[in-house]
Amino acid sequence: MPSTAAGVPGSPPVHVAIIMDGNRRWARARGMPGVMGHRRGADSVRRAIRAAVREGVRYLTLFAFSSENWRRPAMEVGELMNLLRFYLRKELTELHKEGVRIRVIGERSRLAEDIRVMLAEAEALTEGNTRLDLVLALNYGSRWEITEAVRTLVDAAKAGHLDATAVDEDLVARHLGTAGIPDPDLLIRTSGEQRISNFLLWQLAYTEIVFLDVAWPDFDEHHFRAALAEFARRERRYGASSSAQVG
Repeated sequence: MPSTAAGVPGSPPVHVAIIMDGNRRWARARGMPGVMGHRRGADSVRRAIRAAVREGVRYLTLFAFSSENWRRPAMEVGELMNLLRFYLRKELTELHKEGVRIRVIGERSRLAEDIRVMLAEAEALTEGNTRLDLVLALNYGSRWEITEAVRTLVDAAKAGHLDATAVDEDLVARHLGTAGIPDPDLLIRTSGEQRISNFLLWQLAYTEIVFLDVAWPDFDEHHFRAALAEFARRERRYGASSSAQVG
């Protein structure tokens, strides 16, 4: 579901997604353990949310923990989970006060029970907020998400609840974790890496991508605005010819 408001010249992107990369490299470059990079990265999350609100962005999706991140050392995974707990306890009241709605996409079953409870409580508390939708991708992998959608549709067809000929792009999109959320207009990836990393593969079909050569712990509102400025310079065609071309 591409957003339309971002197609208006001079308007900010409706939906910005961010792959928050470079925490461990930032820490190693300073002789620190990797967990220090993740802790400093939490400060950048606050700055990104603040910048999104100030710039009029309506949806902000953060790739907080991928399904592949479980392969990291157990101590690092534990630290990331503890950071998530700390962030939810410390920031939830302020986010709610600022009109931020929290939404979560990803497979929750592998997350600890107390985290699942905290996430559900955060979603319930902030459900009516409309200033910014903060979408947290936790234990998320896009191939898993698409596979789950296909499996659900196949099961519905087998049970006689769905005519297979009725399956189209809109129906698939309605069975993804991002159902009801417009596709990202802009994807930002930090740390200079230039890949998608199994993130929102379906939703990024026509997204503009900006790669920033800054580690996530150093990301601030200046970098956010620079990415938005680059987005504003681009012509979004959704597969059509450029308006500057004739015929």
